[in-house]
Amino acid sequence: MYGSIFNLKIKSGHQKDLLDSLSDVTPPGAVAWYVMEPDDKSKDLIGVAIFESKEAYQANAQSPEQHERFTKAMAYLEEEPQWTDGKYIVSQVV
Repeated sequence: MYGSIFNLKIKSGHQKDLLDSLSDVTPPGAVAWYVMEPDDKSKDLIGVAIFESKEAYQANAQSPEQHERFTKAMAYLEEEPQWTDGKYIVSQVV
């Protein structure tokens, strides 16, 4: 599995708008994705995207549909997310 962990710096008052824009997203090759609000209630949310493979991840990243979703999400963000991409080497679903 392959994917990304990313931070989302949301513009003040736009968290619900951002989350609504993400609610129906299921890209091809995606296994799961999550958005977390840290307990410290900092402005940043943390996201995790998991794909079947690096190829599926890259195909999504390069798709016009993903570009459109990203452009829409950027309207609610202060800056582009900070991405950490890589191969998940341990996983367990309980």
